[in-house]
Amino acid sequence: MRKSLFLLLGFCTLLCSCNRGGYAVFSGYAQGGEYVVKADLKGVPVARETIAAALDSLLEGIDFSLSGYNRKSLVSRFNAGEEIEPDRYFEEVLELSERYCEETDGAFDIWSGPLFDVWGFGFRNDSLPSTEKVMEAIVRSAAHEQVNFNAIAQGYSCDVIAEYLHSIGVSNMLVNIGEIYCEGVNPSGKSWTIGVDNPVDGNNSPGADLNGIWESRGRACGIVTSGNYRKFYIRDGKKYAHTIDPRTGYPVEHDLLSATIVAPTAAEADAFATACMVMGEDAAREFILGREDVEGYLITSEGTWSSPGF
Repeated sequence: MRKSLFLLLGFCTLLCSCNRGGYAVFSGYAQGGEYVVKADLKGVPVARETIAAALDSLLEGIDFSLSGYNRKSLVSRFNAGEEIEPDRYFEEVLELSERYCEETDGAFDIWSGPLFDVWGFGFRNDSLPSTEKVMEAIVRSAAHEQVNFNAIAQGYSCDVIAEYLHSIGVSNMLVNIGEIYCEGVNPSGKSWTIGVDNPVDGNNSPGADLNGIWESRGRACGIVTSGNYRKFYIRDGKKYAHTIDPRTGYPVEHDLLSATIVAPTAAEADAFATACMVMGEDAAREFILGREDVEGYLITSEGTWSSPGF
């Protein structure tokens, strides 16, 4: 699932390099969109050109491993029935995903790719499947025939980039690859501030219509929003959202419009934001409050709710 629902306030400043305080900005194309990395290089003994090349190399490697839209990637070859030799990225994301599936009681499930396909939100086109097709997809999902890392790959990519930046001595950073990881302070020495989009149909421009603003307060964390208002279709007057409950095989039907999660890693925030959208408001609220390391902000048709530490 794509969940690119954030816009760093003052995004235009990310499109150029900034030398103040040792900050530099790196950008490029990755995973179907543009990535932006902003890092304080004060005291870092690595040339900017070397860092830029390393970022591109890491993201290209992740794409070759995890992208379902790259026909030559490991995940595409696996889904085509080929025998593959999993690399570091494939193995790590698989291990994380299995843990998050258990922790969310199956609300997050990377093996539900066949369900996304039959509902028209996966790598194949279809829509309004029969009950028989849905049941067939559930059986295929249970058999682990096809994997879909869309609900965790971008968050995981942020963590990989952050790990590299840590290794060269960076402690103040923002990594935006559709999902976000941030740490420390911005070039002004203040908290990173991120806008949460208003989850209404037709709001397809990140930052154009904000529901609220989150401040990092220096925390090292991932922050991700998942919602249904940008990816759906309507048939016979009924809206079918792209959030599929892997436990039932059908699109969710509740009034939770978006879930924003703050977690220690962007991969975790990515997975849990997806899981909360599957759970619905009450279960999502209980899940968030039950974890000391997670904060959340839920938007429903009736209003908003945030955890105490959000």
